[in-house]
Amino acid sequence: MAIIKKEDFGTLQDGRKIEKYTLRNTKGTEVKIITYGARLVSWRVMTSKFEFVDVLLGYEDIASYEQDDKYLGAIVGRHANRLEDGIAVIGGKEYQLEQNDGSRKQNHLHGGFSGFDKKVWEAEETHEGLKLTLTSPAGEGGYPGTMKVSVLYGLSNDNELSIRYEAVSDEDTVCNLTNHAYFNLDGFESDSVMRQKLRIFADSFTENDEESLPTGKIIPVEGTPFDFREMKVIGERIDEDDTQLKFGKGYDHNWILRNEPAEVVMEPGMFGYDPGCPIDYLEGGLKNAAEVESEKTGLLLRVYTTMPGIQFYSGNYLDGKFNGKKGVHFPRRSGLCLESQYYPNAFKHPEFPQPILKKGEVWKSQTIYVLKAQ
Repeated sequence: MAIIKKEDFGTLQDGRKIEKYTLRNTKGTEVKIITYGARLVSWRVMTSKFEFVDVLLGYEDIASYEQDDKYLGAIVGRHANRLEDGIAVIGGKEYQLEQNDGSRKQNHLHGGFSGFDKKVWEAEETHEGLKLTLTSPAGEGGYPGTMKVSVLYGLSNDNELSIRYEAVSDEDTVCNLTNHAYFNLDGFESDSVMRQKLRIFADSFTENDEESLPTGKIIPVEGTPFDFREMKVIGERIDEDDTQLKFGKGYDHNWILRNEPAEVVMEPGMFGYDPGCPIDYLEGGLKNAAEVESEKTGLLLRVYTTMPGIQFYSGNYLDGKFNGKKGVHFPRRSGLCLESQYYPNAFKHPEFPQPILKKGEVWKSQTIYVLKAQ
């Protein structure tokens, strides 16, 4: 497993100190995480040209993260993505969650005004990686129950970045956690991801309305700009005259993943190669989710998850408002997100998998990102 180094990352406006942790493997790959929002702030890996490149959009300092409204690298919850009118239905009872999104600020997004992305998490170094924990009190964001959450980041010697989520609550509540990392496999300095190629292991996606809320209709990808069943250049059809693309100003939709187990051959350095390793592709219910490829760097990103859906977001609302790393301003479509999740707006559509955590039960999910030069 990776070597972990801890350092200071500055102070919030209210005086709380933020820490940065670096996970480093035997190949020199480094992943950096801060305790504010349990955020991924950097992933530095060697390219096919034997040069190191950082593929994550991020900021230089904590002041920029505190102002951030794009959720760069953050853990988001309790409910990632959108809920119509901010309504959650649990056991037949309606709960009014904070309304922080939509044309009239009528919907709920990513946990509300003070979601997990804005919390200071407790960090602990373990033999598996870096474990971050948080307690969300009952009523926060409108959610019922006190929920305890843990996120475990692990980096293998084969450049696998595992994110394992666990949550428990003293009441039935809502739980749909994900990471909102923005990737650019050309390097974070690049101004676009439109030339990179994408594959999504899905035959259908959830139709959105003009508020980017699923309507309940499932649309086959065949014959549409949403067909990424084979590797395709992201920007090839993104500006077509398509209603769904217009609603999202590009791609910002949930794909329904095929329920096919990941086919992975165990090799030295990988999670699961050691029988004592608690992270295992073959036993953990992981399935193929997505792949991204950069011709410029020769890097290939593979994504596996236990969740039923994945949100592909093409960075349509990035606006270069804040200074990023090395003074880079991240313009529109300069990063992409692949967010494992339950389908958004599920409470309006009971046929969707429901994002409910029962009292006393343990909610678990895992997503693995594998980044290698080809």
